[in-house]
Amino acid sequence: MQTEAALETAKNTAQVLNEALPYIQRFSGNTIVIKYGGNAMTDESLKQSFARNIVLMKQVGINPVVVHGGGPQIGSMLDKLGIQSEFIGGMRVTDTETMSVVEMVLGGQVNKSIVNLLNQVGGRAVGLTGKDAGLIQATPLRLESHPDADLGHVGTVSSVDTSIVKFLQNDDFIPVIAPIGVDAEGNSFNINADLVASSVASALKASKLLLLTNTPGILDSNEKLLTDLGPDDIASLIKDGTIAGGMLPKVQCAMDALADGVGTVQIIDGRVRNAALLELFTNEGVGTLIHP
Repeated sequence: MQTEAALETAKNTAQVLNEALPYIQRFSGNTIVIKYGGNAMTDESLKQSFARNIVLMKQVGINPVVVHGGGPQIGSMLDKLGIQSEFIGGMRVTDTETMSVVEMVLGGQVNKSIVNLLNQVGGRAVGLTGKDAGLIQATPLRLESHPDADLGHVGTVSSVDTSIVKFLQNDDFIPVIAPIGVDAEGNSFNINADLVASSVASALKASKLLLLTNTPGILDSNEKLLTDLGPDDIASLIKDGTIAGGMLPKVQCAMDALADGVGTVQIIDGRVRNAALLELFTNEGVGTLIHP
């Protein structure tokens, strides 16, 4: 015989599924790009919930595309190998030796661990870097604050060819992309994962771009979460200094994606279990929604 507690749990589960239905119907057949990084990539329970979230999206007819970071993992490997890093304007100067480590960590260790994680929970994931099928064409990054600085193999996106991504989507695979690009001469470049996610979302005309972070979202001057913002709101928050520091480039990536036709962008807290599903399939959501 069911206990009252078990019955209440079942009722709550049914309510959640009922609430999710219109969102599932709305997004079925659409592409959603998810930038995966921060604590969600290092905490074991968060890694498992993220993987299940992505596979569930695929199961209900959504086409998720995962773009991942890996800065801490790169730093850890460089330390192990005794390779010293120089930083200019907050960017790691990436010589040829360092770039070899970046490719090994991002394109190998990190990418394949995410692919394996998704496959272990029933997904059909395939790992890519921007070098595969010319996915991400890159050029060297130049910093406005240090115009004469040579960052080596640190790049920015010049163009995206989504052919390989669409090919995989059509066969019901989940593409997992490491943020490595290539130039016309075949040189590799390490690119900021938020920028790659934004560029890929733009090229795919994705319905949504989800940026998982280690913060609740965009906060006002009183540390209160701002849940719904438009371009004018964003401009004001940048002007008065509320949006600053590490949040500024994320917001710029969001605005670029919206300008290129992406439906909406959500900056969400990757430290929350099932954050992606809560943002997509519930009325409340978890994070900041930025709309055109």
